[in-house]
Parts: sequence; structure tokens; C-alpha cells
Amino acid sequence: MLNFFFSLLSHDLGIDLGTANTLVYVKGKGILIREPSVVARHKKTKQVVAIGREAKKMLGKTPDTIEAIRPLKDGVISDFDATAAMLKYYIGIVHEHPKTRFLPNIPRPKVVIGIPSGVTEVERRAVQEAAIMAGAREAYLIEEPMAAAIGAKLPIQESSGSFICDIGGGTTEIAVLALGGIVVNRSIRIAGDEMDDAIVTFIRVKYGILIGEPTAEAVKIAVGSAYPVGKGDRQA
Repeated sequence: MLNFFFSLLSHDLGIDLGTANTLVYVKGKGILIREPSVVARHKKTKQVVAIGREAKKMLGKTPDTIEAIRPLKDGVISDFDATAAMLKYYIGIVHEHPKTRFLPNIPRPKVVIGIPSGVTEVERRAVQEAAIMAGAREAYLIEEPMAAAIGAKLPIQESSGSFICDIGGGTTEIAVLALGGIVVNRSIRIAGDEMDDAIVTFIRVKYGILIGEPTAEAVKIAVGSAYPVGKGDRQA
């Protein structure tokens, strides 16, 4: 199964479609896109005005005519059209990237997308359909604990178990893997977003100050790391 997914990535795209951030990977080129999963659009017409970092800057600051939203909630699609628009935008950026001159010859790439392990069949189908609408020729899904283990180069093909705890924006993925598969897993829809909400609540109750989501996230990253990180590793 792993060889199958690696063969898909040899010429096309791997996408980590997260609640907080979306990453796009091209084998041999690395991660070419690391952007917030945020879309800003007109409320009435639904016309997109910004995606990614520019849209994230608008969170909590938009006029009445514009809304800045996260199209994924708890690791699954909550706004199908916004998700498709976001994917189409990021795939388009990859095609224009100077490191991927070969991609313009492949107008509809195959993509592998990481999804939470606890999603329903309906939620899985929504991700695939959004990718196809965004311009993918084919869309394959891989459970996030497996993708995380592969990325961490854990010995998942061995008989001894490997433990994964992947805390994302919308879900926390916990799994034990062995012999190339997931032995046991659990997906908890409590993760980084809830930490941000807790910080907002604490600051409001303790100090009577109302802060926005970007500020809460910056506080979380600055003081909430499980291990010391360098300045370059801190990403708001």
C-alpha cells in the first residue's frame, strides 16, 4: 500500500488539507506551499477576495460585506465551495512555481490528500469531490496518522509498534502502526483551535481584554511548545 502512495507522489501532489493550514508537497521539490486554510469572500455573491495569509489577516477585521472563514472544521469540510476554491488556488500556485517547470504539462495532476482517521464515508467523498472540482485528475486519500508516520520515517513496516500523536488545528490523531498498517487509532476533534479558544477566554476573564484568533494563536505558539524551538520554527 505504501509503495502505491509513493508512486502517486512521484509525479504529482501530496496535500495536507488541515483545519488551520494547508501544505502542498511535490516529491523531489519539497513543500512548496504552506498557507493558512482561510478564505475571504463577499457574503452575498460568494466571490473570493483573498485566500491564505492575506485572508487570515482579515479574520475578525472584515467589513459587513465580507466574511473570512475557515472552510474546514474539526478536520473535515464545512464549506465545500470555499474548500474547492482554496485547493484550486493552491494547485495553481504550484503550477506556476519556478521549481515545478514540469507541471504545466500535467494540467490535471493526481493528488494524495491526508484526512483524519475518524471521518465518515460522506466526509471522505466530499474531500475527493472538492479536489476533483479544484482541477485534480484523480484524488486519493491517506489517513493522517499513516502520513505522519511516513513523514517522521518511523519503522512502520516492522512488527514492533510505532506510536503517533498528531495534534492539528481541528483534530488530534492518535494511532499505533505496525506491519505497514494502522493497528488501532482514535481521532479526537479537540486540538489547536480549542487551545486558541481557551486562551481567548482566559485573557477575557482574567484581564477583561478581548483578543482575536491570530493573537491567541501567536501566544500559543510562543509559550506552548512541548520542547524548545528556534525563532525560525515559530509560525503564527
